[in-house]
Amino acid sequence: MVSKQPRLKVMYLEKVVPALKEKFKYENIHEIPKIEKIVLNMGLGDVKDNSKSFNLAVEELSTIAGQKPIVTKAKKSVANFKLREGMNIGAKVTLRGNRMYEFLDRLISIALPRVRDFRGVSTSAFDGRGNYAIGIKEQLVFPEIVYDKVEKIRGFDVCFVTTAKTDAEAKALLEFMGMPFAKK
Repeated sequence: MVSKQPRLKVMYLEKVVPALKEKFKYENIHEIPKIEKIVLNMGLGDVKDNSKSFNLAVEELSTIAGQKPIVTKAKKSVANFKLREGMNIGAKVTLRGNRMYEFLDRLISIALPRVRDFRGVSTSAFDGRGNYAIGIKEQLVFPEIVYDKVEKIRGFDVCFVTTAKTDAEAKALLEFMGMPFAKK
């Protein structure tokens, strides 16, 4: 059985690699930056006491990612937030390989264009080491989410971890992959 490669993975290998090699004059093919993983993180501290709402939110993140999330727990007790050590306060998913490319494809071609008043993603969200993070304000921009089953509109963070050494290399990589950066 032959499995079909994700569209963006094929594009990366055929178009992005040669473009990056030419732009940054890489000698070795292993120097060319690539996306290592994509991490989706949803903070759910507001429903830490309501297990039904918590499970619903985790299920939505699972639907978006196509993979079961890990439930994150509080490391310390904080009395002001009525938080005890070990309580469930969030969920995260780490996507790698084909699932990562499939998610990136859906994010770029379907979800981001559905954001209201979308003018591109910020160019200032790089961390100085070649990683990039954006926040999605509502999960409804993904077509997998059924609007009638949504209890509350929630946002989540998307972090792109790349092998790029600088922000310029990472920005070029994401631009060639089709990330719609805002025009200055």
